[in-house]
Amino acid sequence: MKKILLPFLFLTLSLFAQEENYTIKNLAINKKYQDFGVSFYNDTTAVFASARKSVFMKRVWSGNHEPFLRLYQGTISADGEIVNPTKFGHQLDTKYHESNLTFSNDLKTVYFDRNNYFHKEYRTNEEGVNLIQIYKATINEEGKWVAVERLPFNSDEFSSGHPILNADNTKLYFISDRPDSYGETDIYVVDIKGDGSYGEPKNLGTSVNTSKKEMFPFVDDNNMLYFSSNGYTSGKGGLDIYATKLNKQGDYYKPQNLGFPINSNKDDFALVKQKGKNTGYFSSNREGGKGDDDIYAITEITAPFFECKETIKGIVLNSKNNNSIAKAEVKLYYNNKELAAVITDMQGRFTFNLDCELNYKLEASKENFHQTFKEVSTSKANFIEVDLELEPIKNDHFITVRDQVMLNIPPIYFDLAKATIKETSAKELQMVVDLMNKYPEIIVQIRAHSDSRGNDNFNLRLSDRRAKATVNWILDKGIAKNRIFGIGFGEEDIINECTNGVTCSEEKHLQNRRTEFVILNPFTVGK
Repeated sequence: MKKILLPFLFLTLSLFAQEENYTIKNLAINKKYQDFGVSFYNDTTAVFASARKSVFMKRVWSGNHEPFLRLYQGTISADGEIVNPTKFGHQLDTKYHESNLTFSNDLKTVYFDRNNYFHKEYRTNEEGVNLIQIYKATINEEGKWVAVERLPFNSDEFSSGHPILNADNTKLYFISDRPDSYGETDIYVVDIKGDGSYGEPKNLGTSVNTSKKEMFPFVDDNNMLYFSSNGYTSGKGGLDIYATKLNKQGDYYKPQNLGFPINSNKDDFALVKQKGKNTGYFSSNREGGKGDDDIYAITEITAPFFECKETIKGIVLNSKNNNSIAKAEVKLYYNNKELAAVITDMQGRFTFNLDCELNYKLEASKENFHQTFKEVSTSKANFIEVDLELEPIKNDHFITVRDQVMLNIPPIYFDLAKATIKETSAKELQMVVDLMNKYPEIIVQIRAHSDSRGNDNFNLRLSDRRAKATVNWILDKGIAKNRIFGIGFGEEDIINECTNGVTCSEEKHLQNRRTEFVILNPFTVGK
């Protein structure tokens, strides 16, 4: 019955997988005990760990009693099978475990893990447990692996294993349960320097690592990180295989579960891909296999996609009157690093396109306003809307009179029935020019007035001439025409009791015979 059911089961898996992102196949090479952890020695040779023809010992990190692991190599056939297995690199063998190899691009260096057994010395931690360590070896001219050495960041007190090189061999990823790990085992990365030395191991952080196990990292040609974990709520059961990638800010995207048929309700792990291809292998102890852990060939239909973008749309507002603020500067920060800066349009609007699921900071600024900051987190919405409010700085250069924002300059006065600029007014007019140069965005309207004496039409024409005379004086000092305008109001805006028919002193009539400097775009300045 087993011979009938198993082909049917795998046929079902294969048919269903066509609707998924992977196709899988259990390899003929698998035996009763463990076969797992494929690595590529070259384009046609695969190396894997196997417990075939071995003796039993306790498996590290699982507690189960399993046979010792040995290294084997086989030829990769056109259909993905690994055929003609033979022992690999017997110089690397000890009487304990060896597994999880990764080769340098020139095939002259190999990293691998095995029990803490070196130069025939069997080491344990304080609790008497022999842990896993990472080793390195080089190949000599005779094709033998020599100069085996323990990596300097190993320790007798914690395990390090599952090494994998990135595409340009400048980084080595591995797992460890060292003291700064977040969970049972975390993924780390260490820089390989030009002189062959190593940097300090760096934990990939909680964007990848959980409170449980992260294991078997693999980095493909596009710096996509694949790994196994049993710490995510999206898991199907046991270890599941996930993928993630660094974004432009140097953080990892939220890992994606690769789903069926890669993941099952058992342990699924050790996914690797061939360089420049969409084929590879992973390992699993799922139901229906031939042994404990089996190797499966895979074809990846589409690689996981992480280039998620989100639009932040916002507006900068004056906190005092809720008016929009044009030409304010808005800067975007991530981890206190400035990423971009824009200037708001005439309606105070701005836009940024950002990576999803990250935390950013916005800073808005404008002359005569206090800076403001706002934290914003992107999710996976189409866009986010955000308001930034700027509080005006109290400025003695401006004053609000009768609900109008004006230059804080004394009015200039004219002689009775005259529109000639008096020499005594030059000081005030020069102050207008200086402030308009200091604040090049403001637009000023000259408002000229008369007292109530005389004909209304005459007073209107007279005030209009006074406004034009004032404008011309300012234009002669180099102020642009589109920034200064004049209008005469005649006796429409008497500021005291001296209206038609009221007897007043000359001093009180003079108060009405004034020219004021009103700002037409007060949202650009503080009040």
